[in-house]
Amino acid sequence: MSHVGESGGTETGRPSLWRPRPDCRTWAWWVPLLLIALDTAADLAVRSREPLSFLLVGVPPVAAATRGPRHTAGVAALCLGLEVWLASRRPGHIWEPHHLALYTATVLIGLVGVALARQRVRAEKNLVRARSVAEAMQLTLLRPFPERIGPVRLAGFYEAGERGTLVGGDLYDLCETRFGVRVVIGDVRGKGLEAVQTVAAVLGGFRVCAHESQDLSRLAEHLELSIARGCGPSSGDDELFVTALLLEFPPDGTSVRIVDRGHPAPLLLSPHGTRRLGTAPAPPLGLCALDAERAEVTTHPLRSGEVLLLYTDGVSEARNTRGEFYPVAERLADRFGDGRGAPDPSALVSFLRTDAEKWSTGTADDRAALALTWA
Repeated sequence: MSHVGESGGTETGRPSLWRPRPDCRTWAWWVPLLLIALDTAADLAVRSREPLSFLLVGVPPVAAATRGPRHTAGVAALCLGLEVWLASRRPGHIWEPHHLALYTATVLIGLVGVALARQRVRAEKNLVRARSVAEAMQLTLLRPFPERIGPVRLAGFYEAGERGTLVGGDLYDLCETRFGVRVVIGDVRGKGLEAVQTVAAVLGGFRVCAHESQDLSRLAEHLELSIARGCGPSSGDDELFVTALLLEFPPDGTSVRIVDRGHPAPLLLSPHGTRRLGTAPAPPLGLCALDAERAEVTTHPLRSGEVLLLYTDGVSEARNTRGEFYPVAERLADRFGDGRGAPDPSALVSFLRTDAEKWSTGTADDRAALALTWA
C-alpha cells in the first residue's frame, strides 16, 4: 500500500488496507441470477422431454459465496419454484419420484447455503474489524506527511513492499522542536513485517529524544540505544542495523545540518542544477561497536527555492529489465534541469514515484522519499 502527502498530489491520509465493496457492484453478485436465467431460457428453447431444472440445484451454493443469508434463501426458493413450474409444463412430471428427490435436494442444499452465507458474513465482519485495528496500529508508526511543519514545506510518499501492509522496513518522521525542524529517514535491514519492531523502536526513540537532544550526533546515539533496548537482544538478529539520515533545519532558515548513519546522501535541487550533498558517513545505527567515535555533523547552506530530496534504497536500487539501478540524480537532472529552477516538492516526489515505477521491473521493496524546502 502506498501513502502520499497532500502536497504530494493525492490525499492527506493513508488509503485503507481493505474495504468491502457493496455486493451489487461486483459481477459475482449477479452470477446466481444469470445461471437461473440461462437454465430457464435453455429449457424453454430446447423443449426436451425432461425439464432442465436439475441444473438449478447448484445455484444456492453459488449464491452463498456472494450474498447474505436472506438473499441465499430467496435464491433457493426461486430455484425450487422454477423446478416445480418447469415440471408442471410437462404432464405427469410434477409428482414423479425423481422430481420429488430434486425438490428435496434443492431444499437441503438451500439450507446448507444459508448456513454457509451466514458464516461467510460473520467471517468478513471479523476480518474488517481485525484489519481496522491493524491499520490503526500501523498508522501510529508512520503518520501522514503534513503539507508544512514550522518553516519547512514538504511532500513525500511511502510504499511498503509487502502486500497488504502499510508499514515495512523503511521509516520516516518529522517534528518541530526548540532546536528547529528535525527529520529522520531510514531503512531497516530486511523488509516487511519482520522489520516493523525495529521501525517502532527507532521512531519511538526519535519522537522522545528529538525534543531533548541539542546535538544531532547525540540524538543518533539515543536512537542507537532505542534499538538496543527495544529489539536488540530479543530479535535474535546479531546483524540488525538501520541506515539513517538525521536532519535539522535551524530556526534561522539559512542552512541544514545532517548526520549520516550509512544512508544515501541527500540530493539538492536548485536553479543551478542537481548535486549530492557531502556528508560524513558513520556506521549504521545498531553497529556502534564498529566505530566508537561520535558521528560528525555536516552543515550546508539551504536557500529559499532550493529543494532537498531524501530517499531510501528502495528507490535508488529499483532495477529495470537490463538489471540497471534507477539513477535518481540523473533522472531528476534531466527532468528539472536546463535552468528550469528547483521544482515544487509535490511535483518532485510525484515525478520520482511515477518514474521509478516505470523503471522498475515490479520487484516488491519498501520505498520512501521526502522533499523539503524553506516555506
